[in-house]
Amino acid sequence: MFRRAPRTFSARRRPASSGSSSEEEPGAEPAPAPAPPQDPGTAAAEGPVRSRAGVLSFGSEEEREGDEDLFKIKKPSFNEVTFRVQKKKSLLPAQREAEESKKICDLEPGTGNSEDTEEEKKEEESYSSQSEDNSADSENESTPPGRRKDLSPVNIPSAACIESARRKRHLARTQADYLPLDVSNGHQVSRRRESSDESEDGSDMKNLSFAPKMRTFRERMAEHMVSVSDESSEDEAQMKWEEQQIKKAVKLSQEIYSDASLCKSQPAKPKFDTSVSLPPVSLEIVKKRLTERITSLQDVHCAHQREYEKYMQDIESSKMTVEELEKNSDAALNYKFYRGMKTYVENLINCLNEKLKYINELELAAHALLQQQAMAVLKRRQDELKIESAYIQHLTTGKDKPTNGGLEGDEKMEILKTCEQRRTCRRQVREQSQKADHHEGMSSDDELTPTEVTEFQESKDNILEDSRKIFEDVHADFCDIRKILLKFQEWKEKFPDSYCDAYVSFCLPKLLNPLIRVQLINWNPLESSTDLAEMPWFRAVEEFSNAENSTESKRDDDPDQEVLPRVIEKTVLPKIAAFVQNVWDPLSTSQTENLVQLCRNIFEKQVPSKSEGRKAKEDLIKEVVLRMKKSIEEDVFIPLYPKSTVEDKSSPGSKFQERRFWSAVKLLSNILLWNGIVQEDMVRDLGLSKLLNRYLLLNLLNTPSGPDNIEKCTKVVACLPERWFEDLGNGSILPELVNFCQHLLQCARVLHKNNQSDETKEVILLLVKVKALHIVEDFIEEYKLEHLKSIIGK
Repeated sequence: MFRRAPRTFSARRRPASSGSSSEEEPGAEPAPAPAPPQDPGTAAAEGPVRSRAGVLSFGSEEEREGDEDLFKIKKPSFNEVTFRVQKKKSLLPAQREAEESKKICDLEPGTGNSEDTEEEKKEEESYSSQSEDNSADSENESTPPGRRKDLSPVNIPSAACIESARRKRHLARTQADYLPLDVSNGHQVSRRRESSDESEDGSDMKNLSFAPKMRTFRERMAEHMVSVSDESSEDEAQMKWEEQQIKKAVKLSQEIYSDASLCKSQPAKPKFDTSVSLPPVSLEIVKKRLTERITSLQDVHCAHQREYEKYMQDIESSKMTVEELEKNSDAALNYKFYRGMKTYVENLINCLNEKLKYINELELAAHALLQQQAMAVLKRRQDELKIESAYIQHLTTGKDKPTNGGLEGDEKMEILKTCEQRRTCRRQVREQSQKADHHEGMSSDDELTPTEVTEFQESKDNILEDSRKIFEDVHADFCDIRKILLKFQEWKEKFPDSYCDAYVSFCLPKLLNPLIRVQLINWNPLESSTDLAEMPWFRAVEEFSNAENSTESKRDDDPDQEVLPRVIEKTVLPKIAAFVQNVWDPLSTSQTENLVQLCRNIFEKQVPSKSEGRKAKEDLIKEVVLRMKKSIEEDVFIPLYPKSTVEDKSSPGSKFQERRFWSAVKLLSNILLWNGIVQEDMVRDLGLSKLLNRYLLLNLLNTPSGPDNIEKCTKVVACLPERWFEDLGNGSILPELVNFCQHLLQCARVLHKNNQSDETKEVILLLVKVKALHIVEDFIEEYKLEHLKSIIGK
């Protein structure tokens, strides 16, 4: 391989004045290797030669000045040097040389072949190849590989142009230190260079010199031409290297041309082979394919149609959302409302928490007062029962008068007298009211003495007075249920979504609980003085729950409709259960009727049929059942006396037994009032199995058949609910009434034997009412009472 020609670099000084070309600072010294040629032409072929004016260039001064960047090196004020580095050309080297050669040929068309020599041609070719190689190297560094493919053999200048350019450059070097490319502007450029050199030399003389002064281009050229003769051997190697580079360029252009031709060539189209047979095509196949195609297109169309409809719905929904947002865009007012509502709720909760302990104390005091009264009445009744039973038992022993030792003193005799006085007063009241259907012992005997009534009323008034003082220091907005609900109603109307998201309907029952309990302090569910639906809080909550608003159409299930049922479940039902457990007297018909009526209204109208509502209802019913069981065990007592004592209606034993029997019948009637509220099986077990068959039936069996026995049986049958016998089949009897029906049949036989037809008919009617039809039919057939068959038809 031949050694590549050395590459030289140059630097320029900064122009001293505007408009004039600056004098270049000398660059690096030439390479130590001697140049091959000795004459000026050979020197020109070597490559760019350095001079004081500038480097060799094929472009105009304007192009070089436009393509150069300035790099400034700060020096002391007395000497400043600016280096100018020429930018790499964007044009291809072959194109630049072609343009330069064309310009030179146009300027001197007559010159070319008159002074040709073989040595000069070789030097020119060597120079061209070296310039092309240097240009290619710089191009490879600055341009992408794709642009190198533009090189081709046709862009290489001809020998005549190269020879003409060589002579011009040689002539220019001998006359001046600047090589013009444009002949017309050559003199102006030379003068501009000379003036620039003079100004630059003057400025250099003024400044201090820190390095040896560079020699001028002419001095270096003369020294170079002297040393050329000694380096003739190097010229042969240089020429061989130039030829090798030309061959590389020609080979590269041929490869590029071949690659381009391959890219332009197109693959041949496949020819249709007529020898290949195609499957037969019939009309049915075409029709089938068209049908399938139509079906697929229809499916696609339907899918697009559904998608279009979905998009239209989304658009409508988006429009509605935008409208709603525009309506509710006043964020400041919304924030103000929410802030005020938050503050209001916090103050309300703090107020209720502060008053809750006083409410609990007053509620417990009121409940304890009623419980104390009920327990006093119950205890007095049980004590009187024990005393009277002992007294009657003492009389049945055969002694006319009781002894103090048997009755433990005169105190118990006073109790018996007091009890008899209360009976006398009740009897007089009944006679004045003309209540014929009443028997001794059916009174609850819950009268209080005037002193007890006065003390009870005073304690009650004190509690009510304290309850009215609980919220006397509170603003009406925080203690009036109606105003509180109006606040939440406003929230619901303005912002229904946030109202539902806050679960206000679930929180209101607990929030209103203390306020409702204050109003229920004076409420007694066992009395009919004040109805629950007439209370202010009930009406306010009911109006709020049933309020019609604009959001009703948007929400199918309004949660506020459950506010009243939840209030009753959380507040009213627990209070009723407490009254049932501690205050209710099952022997009191008035209390039982009021309680049953209240429970029917609540369970059928207000309490929801949800799990929490059922639980509260079940808890209340459980307390009712437990209280009735306790009453049957503690309050029912029917003594059994000898027949002689019972038959004497005026005897104390007979009267006492009658009172106890009718007291048990009254309890049976009160228990059966719960049918429809308490489960039917439980009611039948309490009323029939535990009370009728265990106590009442024994007394009926010991009572002689007659009007008294029929009256007692009639009263027992009157207590039985009619719905129990509606679903019974013909001839079927309730299991709990089998013994009672056998007693009625026995009474009918005795009465028929005594020729008491009317009394017999009454007993048969009682059997028909309890659906003991097969017993009636057997009795009619047994005694041939054909006239009584019409009773069965009824």
